[in-house]
Amino acid sequence: MDLEALRRKMGTAALVGFRMIPGPLKRTLVRAGTPSYTVGAVCLIEHEGEVLLLWQPHRRGWSLPGGLLGRGEEPAEAVRREVLEEVGLQIEPGDVFAVGVHASTQQIDVIFRVRARERPRLELATEARKAQWWRLEDLDETDRETRRILQIVQQIDAEPSPGRVVEEAS
Repeated sequence: MDLEALRRKMGTAALVGFRMIPGPLKRTLVRAGTPSYTVGAVCLIEHEGEVLLLWQPHRRGWSLPGGLLGRGEEPAEAVRREVLEEVGLQIEPGDVFAVGVHASTQQIDVIFRVRARERPRLELATEARKAQWWRLEDLDETDRETRRILQIVQQIDAEPSPGRVVEEAS
């Protein structure tokens, strides 16, 4: 038996053995061996070509409404909660608009897009000091996370690049 065949057989045996481990222990082993990420949910609230941004003391520049998911919380629940807490709006977030995975900072952004028919009246919470509607091309000062999210949003409007097979398996 050659070395490659032996390696494949050992890999198969390890996977079969892993399958036999009880679920809670399996999850613990996977969590211990994989990187952990923080997950945030943010919302692009749009009205007549402008997006709502907030000025918050704990941020460096304008930012989108949103925040981190709580343990066991779904992204739609989190964005609904955060928007209500920050600007007093009840929203129905709809489907996820985009997701950004940032390996260098171990962060994931789940982005929702909500279009308002009328400009909503806002009630700022203690976190937000100011709220302003911006055309994205006029936005001058955002925090790093918001810049990253807005770049993702702008890429969505571009023509998607399809994948391709680079090399066939031998």
